[in-house]
Amino acid sequence: MNLLTVGKTMAKRGMLAPGPPHQQVAQLVALRRWGFGLAGELRQAANRSPKAVAVIDERRGSITYAELLERSERVAAVLQDRGYGEGDRIALLARNHVGAIEVMCGAAAIGVDVVLGNTGLGPAQLAEVMRQQEVAAVIHDDELAEAVSALPVEVERMGESELSALVESAARPELAPPARGGRTIILTSGTTGTPKGAARKTPGGFGPLISIIDRIPLRAGDRILISAPLFHTWGYAAMQLSIAIRATMVLQRRFRAEEARRALEEHQPDAMFAVPVMLQRMMELPSDPQARTRRALRVVATSGSPYPSGFTTGFMDEFGDVLYNLYGSTEASWVCIATPQDLRRDPDTAGTPPLGTVVKIVDGDGRELPSGQTGRIFCGNELVFDGYTNGQGKEFLDGLVSTGDMGYERDGLYFVVGRDDDMVIVGGENVYPIEVESLLAQHPAVREVSVVGVPDPDLGQRLAAFIALMPGEELTAEEVTQMVRAERARHCVPREVVFLDELPRNATGKVLGRELRQQFS
Repeated sequence: MNLLTVGKTMAKRGMLAPGPPHQQVAQLVALRRWGFGLAGELRQAANRSPKAVAVIDERRGSITYAELLERSERVAAVLQDRGYGEGDRIALLARNHVGAIEVMCGAAAIGVDVVLGNTGLGPAQLAEVMRQQEVAAVIHDDELAEAVSALPVEVERMGESELSALVESAARPELAPPARGGRTIILTSGTTGTPKGAARKTPGGFGPLISIIDRIPLRAGDRILISAPLFHTWGYAAMQLSIAIRATMVLQRRFRAEEARRALEEHQPDAMFAVPVMLQRMMELPSDPQARTRRALRVVATSGSPYPSGFTTGFMDEFGDVLYNLYGSTEASWVCIATPQDLRRDPDTAGTPPLGTVVKIVDGDGRELPSGQTGRIFCGNELVFDGYTNGQGKEFLDGLVSTGDMGYERDGLYFVVGRDDDMVIVGGENVYPIEVESLLAQHPAVREVSVVGVPDPDLGQRLAAFIALMPGEELTAEEVTQMVRAERARHCVPREVVFLDELPRNATGKVLGRELRQQFS
């Protein structure tokens, strides 16, 4: 990415606005000394805008960037007093609050790696993940004490209240950049088994930031409601972006649709970061189109899972043309970004690759496919991961990493049709469940739907549809199969239709297909 592009984008997003010369110099010095990881980004923000509000926390109120830096350094002191330093690994099990950010930034400043634990994991699964990640300690929210109850005795546990008391009494240390900055390790979503750890790369410059804000119009000093979990790739990215542009982060510990929608008026955020199921829950609330005039909302940025077919149009009709959807993964970071204009053109598109990103659709032999043909998706950018922390890796092709998805390009837009291991072979015919899901999701009685392949003694596999209905609505299995039979090929018709109160999801909103399949195992 050339310097002219970087400069133009930074100027367009207000990042080169004039300020006190001594603060601008301190900002650049901090980046040069500490780099573009969390430790460096927080220091550049605190030096450039020390009195700007960094976080509005629902329990602790407003915290400035200067205060956030001081608290993070006190966390670093506590960790050092406990014997942790460069190369050590701890875990953080926390919801969205300022204390979580303090831990991440404090650990990074002394070279301690942080594994971001999924708050939806049970005690046994969490203990197994912590064993695999070889963590020495777990810092956790007080309300999540039960989740850490199965950890081995040699793994230190530190609750939120205990850490806060230690931070209050700790002296602020004099810190110097470690030889190796602390890494953040994000767990894969874990819908098919024990989550694996993927270490986030530290950006080498402004490139990754420019790639995102060139497409998603965030501005320096914006106020951003981060509803996506901070332990999730997208919530973590929202935090990174916010600190880089010296934004004010609005944090609520748990997502509740009513409270999130209320926050859009109470705190007047310019942007909101969420995962798709959160917007789906917000759209289930009573419609209030006039609320658009009472909000400052300019951007709603989402990532993490596909939307039901046509959902994006309905959302923008209610909230305005503010929706930006990023298609990516923990391993590949971003692949494509769909703008409101892209989604108006085709509501099911994944969009187009942003600056600095290469995407290829290839066949089983690695040959690039022409427009319109479905194949495997490979991508490359500055933040593609190097491998999992257990030593395993993903498949690479000419420097591009496999996303694990199938898709195609048409008229300049990219589309994802499903996971490459989700394809179901029904009596010799290839079926992607999303073909059926997207159809059934359009039925007004359907709240959410998931279609999976299950074993069949005659056909090899067959489709099973799991459906949760809107409150007060009725739908029969026969009506479901008739709808699919009328619009799709014979082999796409589900042989079973199961009605549930709600679909099982993990803490990041992804449907747990393995739990659905277990009903037929």
